[in-house]
Amino acid sequence: MANSSEPADRNSSDDLNQGDEDFNLTAIGGTNLWFDQGFTRLVYFFAAITVAVLFLMSWVISHEALPAIKQFGLGFLWSQDWDTGNQLFGALPYIYGTLVSSAIAILFAVPIGIAVALVTSENFLPPSLRTTLAFVVELIAAIPSVIIGLWAIFVFIPVLEPLQKWLASTFKWIPLFNTEDPSGTNILTAGIILAIMILPTMAAITRDVLMTIPKELRSASMALGGTRWETIFRVLLPAGFSGIVSAAMLALGRALGETMAVTMVIGNSAQISASLLNPGYTIPSVLANEFAEAEPGLHIGALSYLALILFGLTLAVNIGAVLLVKWVGRKNK
Repeated sequence: MANSSEPADRNSSDDLNQGDEDFNLTAIGGTNLWFDQGFTRLVYFFAAITVAVLFLMSWVISHEALPAIKQFGLGFLWSQDWDTGNQLFGALPYIYGTLVSSAIAILFAVPIGIAVALVTSENFLPPSLRTTLAFVVELIAAIPSVIIGLWAIFVFIPVLEPLQKWLASTFKWIPLFNTEDPSGTNILTAGIILAIMILPTMAAITRDVLMTIPKELRSASMALGGTRWETIFRVLLPAGFSGIVSAAMLALGRALGETMAVTMVIGNSAQISASLLNPGYTIPSVLANEFAEAEPGLHIGALSYLALILFGLTLAVNIGAVLLVKWVGRKNK
């Protein structure tokens, strides 16, 4: 009797498992209410609007940049001329200033942001203090960029200028600090200000990523003899790598497009220099300074061409981040 009942029990168990596999609350093949169908179409509609706005922006900028594209072609990218009187324009100094200042910002913001995220997500501090620290860091994002620029001019630059003069006098044999008499408004200052501005983005998203990592991973690592720091560097950070990269790329996107604070502290000089203590110029800064007074024709076209380049840089950064995350994911399988 007991043996004859086993096939029946097994069959009923298989039927139940098969039923569990077929029962999917998120399936869309069944009968849906009209409200669900309407909401789905509404989501698709807004997604299509987002894509349409993106293409519309690209078309408008490309159309405005068309005179400069026809006149200068790809040579605009590596030309250093910017003479509005003779209608000669080149983008290289502005591309250089944008990339270098953003790279400095990421160089400072990524390790500090990860450190802040670790301190506010792990139990190094009491919960109330962790919450307060996370709130204060995120509060920086609410400060308008022009306010940060004014703070940099009246407070930060006077403090930083003696250090920059010391760097220039002590390490002048290094090309990065080979400036005779730095004034404080330069690429290094702009990069540090950008790092302060993108720090909340980097820290907040990284903290959210670390908070979503299952506690079982921490417990398993420590159960196998790992210390707290071994668990952080060998388990938590690798597990949250894709999210941390996304945070860094989102922060870099803001750094590339930041305007007012950078315009106030970078010096606004269209030159290319290896020294970080020399003034520079960025694409958003030249757009803010010249677009309102630009002459129709090649001048407007050149500025629109710069905007198109900035748009392409931002897209390239995001595409590169997606490819990097996918490559690391395939490597870890």
